[in-house]
Amino acid sequence: VLNKTDFYSPLGVRGRIIELLSPAKNLECGLAAINHGADAVYIGASKFGARVAAGNSIEDIETLVNYAHRFRAKVFVALNTVLTNNQLEEAEKLIHQIYNAGADALIIQDMGILKMNLPPIELHASTQTDNRTIEKVRFLSEAGFSRVVLARELSLKQIADISSQTNVELEAFVHGALCVSYSGQCYISEAMCGRSANRGECAQYCRLPYILADASGKIITRNKHLLSLKDLDLSGHLKEMMDAGISSFKIEGRLKDIDYVKNITAFYRKKLDVVLAGNSNYNKASAGKTTFFFDPDPDKSFRRSSTEYFYNGRQKGVFTPDTPKSLGEEIGKVTLVEKSYFEVENGNKLNNGDGLCFLSSNGELVGFRLNKVESNNISNRMGLRCFPLSMPEIKIGTLLYRNQNQLFDKILTGKTSERKIAIVIEFSETDSGFSLKATDEDNLSAEIFINVAKQPAQKTEAVFDNIRNQLSKLGNTIYEAFEIKIKISQPWFFAVSQLSEWRRLVIVELEKVRMNFYQRNVRKKDIKPDYPVKNLTYLGNVTNNLAESFYREHGVDNIQPGFEVNAQDGVPLMFTRHCIKFEMGFCPHEGGKSEFHEPFFLIHKGQKFKLKFDCGKCEMQVIKA
Repeated sequence: VLNKTDFYSPLGVRGRIIELLSPAKNLECGLAAINHGADAVYIGASKFGARVAAGNSIEDIETLVNYAHRFRAKVFVALNTVLTNNQLEEAEKLIHQIYNAGADALIIQDMGILKMNLPPIELHASTQTDNRTIEKVRFLSEAGFSRVVLARELSLKQIADISSQTNVELEAFVHGALCVSYSGQCYISEAMCGRSANRGECAQYCRLPYILADASGKIITRNKHLLSLKDLDLSGHLKEMMDAGISSFKIEGRLKDIDYVKNITAFYRKKLDVVLAGNSNYNKASAGKTTFFFDPDPDKSFRRSSTEYFYNGRQKGVFTPDTPKSLGEEIGKVTLVEKSYFEVENGNKLNNGDGLCFLSSNGELVGFRLNKVESNNISNRMGLRCFPLSMPEIKIGTLLYRNQNQLFDKILTGKTSERKIAIVIEFSETDSGFSLKATDEDNLSAEIFINVAKQPAQKTEAVFDNIRNQLSKLGNTIYEAFEIKIKISQPWFFAVSQLSEWRRLVIVELEKVRMNFYQRNVRKKDIKPDYPVKNLTYLGNVTNNLAESFYREHGVDNIQPGFEVNAQDGVPLMFTRHCIKFEMGFCPHEGGKSEFHEPFFLIHKGQKFKLKFDCGKCEMQVIKA
């Protein structure tokens, strides 16, 4: 049963459209995202996506598009790597295939794409284009992009400033893994092992353990994951971000599995629906009401703890020095250790088969699985008695985390959501028979006319209930009856099979109307604005002739080739706002002092990197030593 507030017409509203954008590693994840309330999905094509391990066929993209468009949800295809000259022709052909499959937009990094013979597909500027400034965002808007994906490092004030001084849709990451470097400005993986992050092959040097040493070789700290950031979580700031100008809230995770997509999409759908309810300034981007059959909880999916990063300015504790892996939910401390079992505070109820972990005294993450859990039944010790499959070396006082919840995982394998579009069905009498009309929540209608002889019913008292019961049986469709109106002069006889067939026919027609009404946005015109700078270094990521031509047309005089084309020695390989000096209390702006001598060095298995601190910009650079 739907409430009156569930039936609305977002196609006719004036408020700004707010979009929940979910990741899709594959078709299965994309369908799950739509079913769990996503207004849009982003997915990689077979090639040229910034997650090389998450490619998809054109056939799968088309299947996802057709399903998403039924709910007025969108599908964006990530083609956000830099291209070489010998890849341009193949990329152009693929873009046409993506457009013909019905995709709503391309997410791109390489400006050479704008010089191709493109179909009229909408373009989004990937976060890989390093979108941190008002000038950069304004340029992209005027150069033909309909949307800009902002850098993750921006504060709320910076977002608001960009929004107030530009005229383009703004998309922001709201949840998931953080790259420690500015996106598109990390070359450490390419330099050290030939795997370019700008080509979707990042080797994740940021997740490695390092020794930190000073200029004299003195060890500051040993075997810590000094570049590994916590995962982003801005779920508590959605309304503020809307007010600041964000229209699309992006969940990171094109390498994540379907359970992650279900859980995190559902979590943000519920959060956004609370904000949107009764707020005339904002409106949901797609159609349909999603019902969930579980309680979404981000702590039960993979994440490296959580941080708001620079949302409210620089804060300590944005990285995870002990492990780059997921700790999961905090459970409680160990209170007793025996030969085959231990007891733990009952912070959370554990299940047989759960996976637990803890950090050992030397900082290593130790994981194990529970075979059996039972109450200790001892009045003076409240907690749980846990029997692991293999007893770990664990001590009293050890803090335990659950990184695999057996019961929750089992729930996610079943039916976890249902998305339905509300419709009003109107059954009316005509001179030659009857008509059946279905109007959906977008105010789109389909109507069929039935020429049939009218026969008075013998059991008049059951006629209206029979009509309502049969016309409301929409279980195998994406529709749900909000209201059924019956307008007949007297109780006529209707066979159940007749009503069922008429219902089926009008739904088929409504599906056609919805799909025919759906229109994709088209690419904006490039009005040839000047690029904010006249000289482009390797940081411009120019790796092909078309990209060079694009920048020259937009006023750039001097253009260096991208790092993937001409790897320069001695240049910074990573630019980051994460500052090791700040985290360790050495920041001079904060009054910190250090007994160690700069420059500092990161060392991992013989590989050595010098750290340079640009205190004027409040940034850290990583340079091969």
